[in-house]
Amino acid sequence: MGGFTLELDDDQKSVRDWIHGFAADVMRPAAAEWDEREETPWPVIQEAAKIGLYSLDFYAQQYFDPTGLGIPVAMEELFWGDAGIGLSIVGTGLAAVGVLANGTEEQIGTWIPQMYGDVNDVKVAAFCSSEPDAGSDVGSMRTTAVYDQAKDEWVLNGTKTWATNGGIANVHVVVAVVDPELGSKGHASFIVPPNTPGLSQGQKFKKHGIRASHTAEVVLDGVRVPGSCLLGGKEKLDERLARARERAKGGERVKNAAMATFEASRPAVGAMAVGTARAAYEVALDYAMTRTQFGRPIIDNQGVAFQLADMRTQIDAARLLVWRASWMGISGKPFTSAEGSMSKLYASETAKKVTAQAIQILGGNGFTREYPVERMHRDAAIYTIFEGTSEIQRLVIARTLSGMPIR
Repeated sequence: MGGFTLELDDDQKSVRDWIHGFAADVMRPAAAEWDEREETPWPVIQEAAKIGLYSLDFYAQQYFDPTGLGIPVAMEELFWGDAGIGLSIVGTGLAAVGVLANGTEEQIGTWIPQMYGDVNDVKVAAFCSSEPDAGSDVGSMRTTAVYDQAKDEWVLNGTKTWATNGGIANVHVVVAVVDPELGSKGHASFIVPPNTPGLSQGQKFKKHGIRASHTAEVVLDGVRVPGSCLLGGKEKLDERLARARERAKGGERVKNAAMATFEASRPAVGAMAVGTARAAYEVALDYAMTRTQFGRPIIDNQGVAFQLADMRTQIDAARLLVWRASWMGISGKPFTSAEGSMSKLYASETAKKVTAQAIQILGGNGFTREYPVERMHRDAAIYTIFEGTSEIQRLVIARTLSGMPIR
């Protein structure tokens, strides 16, 4: 267990500066092009793979940093570079976290390397949870997984939506209903191996922001996967379902696998938002110090200076919430006040606010694509929506604080 500190050690600073250099030299020059193309930036991902930035080893090292700060530091720097390309690079991580959180050692060793591929043949993975009628309301999930005991196979049917890398992934991690009577407690997660018949890409979404990241529907039509692809194994699932049934009788609430994945990843999403907010703030600060009106830099005006002061304060506060939650997570400290949701909520709202203020400070220039703050503002909108909307985060926090089933 790592002691909490606000001072990064030399190794952490070295990794931070290394990622920052890649973000500045490779990601930023390519950001506008891939945003306009609305395509996965495979050449950038391959460059990240060449230097070891897109790899299982790198993310494992950051994930197991004893202070908990490895992942948030890495996410902040990548998304400082560009949110769309950043999500293309780290989107595989959500699927990997799903396997790490719920899979056996054998499943972790088998499937996570296949999610990344290698330097010469990079791959991506997708975590498929949301559905057309089941976003925040996971209890309304309709994708089913039925066990064929004779063949020791699971048969998956349904449609997933908003899947990062959906349809183009080498490995898909799919959340499905195995016991409809248990609602969200009757869910399980499955690996769908490469080239499995019955899995196809539905519509690819044309998005407001993070347009360099591929987002699409995933259609599952009679998809058969071996019993070994059930994350955690059938014995563990049967035990969990039995406990859920007993707890349901007593009115006790239990968590499901998909929500466990989201809880583990929320501080990381907060760090992404901090990176985007910081990038916009730096552009606005530089602009305010060099742009002159009425014979002086516009930062001399309190109306601009005070905005920048608030922006920096909010960014630093968001980072501290993210770091606290990340440290608590690695230290095994329970989120008794929903600290993970707090970090994601505040950082997400900060990113939207700061990027909007950056546009205001740049004025008409900020509204054009000649400056990156317009793109950053579009990108920032996603943070208050994916992996739990801001409204859901507030609901989680309120329920945690009060213990009441707030609706």
